[in-house]
Amino acid sequence: MADNEIIAGLDLGTTKVCAIVAEQTDDGIDIIGIGSVPSKGLKKGVVVNIESTVQAIRAAIEQAETMAGVEIGTVYAGIAGSHVRGVNQEGVAAISSREVTQTDVDRVLEQAKAIPLPGDRQVIHVLPQEYIVDEQDGIKEPVGMSGVRLEARVHLVTAATPSIQNIIKCAERCDLTVAEVVLQPLASANAVLSDDEKEIGVALIDIGGGTTDIIVYIDGAVVHTSVIPIGGINFTNDVATGLRTPIAEAERIKIKYGCAASSMVDEEESIEVPSVGGRPPRTLPRRVLCDIVEPRAEEIFAACRHVIAETGFGEMLAAGVVITGGTTLLDGMPELAEAVLDLPVRRGAPMGIGGLIDVVRSPAYATGVGLVKYGAERLRSVNAEEDEDYIEAAARYRWGSKIGQWFREVF
Repeated sequence: MADNEIIAGLDLGTTKVCAIVAEQTDDGIDIIGIGSVPSKGLKKGVVVNIESTVQAIRAAIEQAETMAGVEIGTVYAGIAGSHVRGVNQEGVAAISSREVTQTDVDRVLEQAKAIPLPGDRQVIHVLPQEYIVDEQDGIKEPVGMSGVRLEARVHLVTAATPSIQNIIKCAERCDLTVAEVVLQPLASANAVLSDDEKEIGVALIDIGGGTTDIIVYIDGAVVHTSVIPIGGINFTNDVATGLRTPIAEAERIKIKYGCAASSMVDEEESIEVPSVGGRPPRTLPRRVLCDIVEPRAEEIFAACRHVIAETGFGEMLAAGVVITGGTTLLDGMPELAEAVLDLPVRRGAPMGIGGLIDVVRSPAYATGVGLVKYGAERLRSVNAEEDEDYIEAAARYRWGSKIGQWFREVF
């Protein structure tokens, strides 16, 4: 990879559009620019208003470009929503030359993703879990191994084609090229999970504005992905209704005073709540707010517990659960999650980055940071392949030169 290569991630959320710009250095990734603006063109992770989404993307990109002092032309865009589906599949292929090559691996992955899909759906990720060469399983890197039969177990992620096309269309109207559309919880996992957690078993719960995304890792590989159509905006609507206050004020009150465990709140503590229709503000116990927030948080974690139980991997989550996303910044979220899920829980923030870490080291930026980390990994793999191709071409050139020289000497 070229030094100081610029990578940009575009997190399209229900409540905010966030653009993050990173610089690839010899020491890793440095975050150099951030843009975040309210989002009004998406609902539950899906574009519902092209014009509003375009305006939000343009504003976020301009903020990030100004801070970073660079121009952004290509982005890795996140995708989420209830239309996303995950399924485990297997593929089988014969090993062409008794030794596994990258071509064999590519062939078996293509075979694994060859599943019947409706015309309005497409595969966005093929995530290898393990390879089997003849009868030997548990192989992560099969290239170079000897055998005659190669199998692959993978996790396929599919999404609605119109939703993908709408994201690309919005980006193109902002003069951006989408390098790849990336599943948002996969990006968040890249940002907040350690390799050890992925290896011994962990579930990531990413509570965004409109959806709650779940991704489960066992033995270092993705084994399950799913989406629950409830998120932070549901908390805000509950607060607005329960306290009879405008939506904007409900969001502010939720962020500043919200707590998901009412037992953690002092009974004497009070908050001022603006009213609607020109009425004077009211003073209410903070416990009233928490009694509104707690049931919704319980509902989300109960739904997550049900999903994890259905996967059959619940007993294998030795690292427990990591929660991330802006909504998890509410006080008491990890404590309530532990009580409902009956697993160890920690709040996850982006790690393994440099630059503007004081700003982005927050669960709210997990997806954006994860997108640039994903982009950096993709660029590294592409450049590694190009280096290999160059080395092979150079070797062929040297071999051809030697043969030519021999012919000239002999004849």
